[in-house]
Amino acid sequence: MDRQQEAPRIVVGADGSPSSQAALRWAVRYAGLVGGRVEAVTAWDLPGAGSWSAPAVDATFDEEDAERRLVEEVRTVLGEGGASSVHERLVRGNPADVLVESAEGADMLVVGSRGRGGFSRALLGSVSQQVALHAPCPVTIVRPDVPVG
Repeated sequence: MDRQQEAPRIVVGADGSPSSQAALRWAVRYAGLVGGRVEAVTAWDLPGAGSWSAPAVDATFDEEDAERRLVEEVRTVLGEGGASSVHERLVRGNPADVLVESAEGADMLVVGSRGRGGFSRALLGSVSQQVALHAPCPVTIVRPDVPVG
């Protein structure tokens, strides 16, 4: 199957924040309009992982629990019916890098305007700003206070 016949692939960043939840709803609605499929990507990284010669270890991180929480978040935001149309992926790495890499070959990358971190007065979070600058496809940045039809 060549690229023109494939369903459009919409990648959405998911981190549990209100902006991320709004982005997920937007991505699913958009995918429905264009006959696309949605891939919800959550990135996890260990603080300081790149600054030591030995691999970083976080005894409190449970990858299976993180995957379960991602699936749960998608179901909570979209309901059972909407969640069935979303493929969830948990990827280790810097969130901006993970999303840019995940968007390779995608038709759209959707992110919330602000994630879990950042300053309350910032218009864009650092991840949304980085993906807007470096993504290999069009990017939509969704604010949590914008109604989604």
